[in-house]
Amino acid sequence: MGYRETQRRSADKRLFSSPAVEHLLQDIKKKIANSTLAEIFENCFPNTLDTTVYYDKNNNDTFVITGDINAMWLRDSTNQVMPYIRLINDDPELKHMLYGVIKRQAKSILIDTYANAFMRDTNSRSDWANDNTLMLPGVWERKYELDSLAAFLKLSSRVYHVAKESAIFTKEWRDAFKAVIETINREQQLSDISASPYRFQRKDYEPVDTMLHQMGTPIKKCGLVRSAFRPSDDTSTYQFHIPANAMMLTELQSIAEILLSLNIETDTAQKALKIAGEIERAIYKYGVTRDLNGNPIFAYEVDGFGNVLKMDDSNIPSLLSLPYLGFVKKDDPLYLNTRRFVLSDENPYFFKGSAGEGIGGAHIGINYIWPMSVTMRALTSTDDQEIIECLRILIKSCSTHKFMHESFHKDNPANFTREWFAWANSLFGELIIELANTRPHILAMVSFG
Repeated sequence: MGYRETQRRSADKRLFSSPAVEHLLQDIKKKIANSTLAEIFENCFPNTLDTTVYYDKNNNDTFVITGDINAMWLRDSTNQVMPYIRLINDDPELKHMLYGVIKRQAKSILIDTYANAFMRDTNSRSDWANDNTLMLPGVWERKYELDSLAAFLKLSSRVYHVAKESAIFTKEWRDAFKAVIETINREQQLSDISASPYRFQRKDYEPVDTMLHQMGTPIKKCGLVRSAFRPSDDTSTYQFHIPANAMMLTELQSIAEILLSLNIETDTAQKALKIAGEIERAIYKYGVTRDLNGNPIFAYEVDGFGNVLKMDDSNIPSLLSLPYLGFVKKDDPLYLNTRRFVLSDENPYFFKGSAGEGIGGAHIGINYIWPMSVTMRALTSTDDQEIIECLRILIKSCSTHKFMHESFHKDNPANFTREWFAWANSLFGELIIELANTRPHILAMVSFG
């Protein structure tokens, strides 16, 4: 792919270039006093465009790989292009490229609403073709994750709110939207786990990569929507994933309001609002538990029977990211309790070492911190010192390559996974842009040592 470890890909080898992105990059870079932070931003912010976007202008189709995996995740592709949406009215080609991502996502959903990742064409063979599930042509991986469907809605609504063009809501998009609502309604109304048509099993892999008896642990109908797998692509312990449900209800409300205002698919939009209301009530009834000190906090997963999993994972949506998702405000008391919990040793996946502290997850395992969780901590913080500490950790975590990684060992940042992970790079870009707009005095600091 021509990826270069220590610097941005040269201009002649970039897959997509945007004058608006380049202008914003240079404008913000001038505001960053720390040269290392500026270099990391210059590498990370355009990384998705430079290395992962395959744009077919003639067919208005855009396929976005994750980086070192040559497949497109619904979740990742949305998050990878998120920082560019603000610029689409300044760059028509960038706008149409993003329209192409929405088109590709709709096309993918119409292949299979239960799949999380897709291939560029239907003739390729997936690495997971032997999974015991319904693998259709074009599917890379078939892990049913609620947030994947929410990501499609999020990208569509965010692009519309900036562009104000209803052209993105094509017949194909409307069919995909109806398929999403049909699927989540089905997975919300299950009488028991066996009533779902979804089955999945992967043999000879870690337990986090497969499902018990192809169906997972039992659930009880309660208003929440089932998610067989987490945003990390790990199997859910209890299949009502609270952050994914929070994200889904937020995006259902957002897209439904748009469609109703445009008089598009009004019946389905009304159904979406109904489901969103049911999810919200269920989160506060079934998805709230208590920490060891008796303080109310959001649970990570529940099953509707009263069982709860108290933890947080680095992948987004997470409990830490609830304000970023638009579900709660940063100063919400229940969120603040939850935030204290997930950033403490009560969270089994919160790690602290000589290289820094942050949240990891089962996907990589014990003692590995994910930069995305550190970035999200900064994005959801209201405290300058906390944000500065997050920047210090992020700089240290990528001191060798000047790109964000998937994870790094809490005591050794040189021990990391995935040197090419575009989502983490884009999220870091979002953070720096947010600081430039709201806390420029932090970027004006010379030292983060």
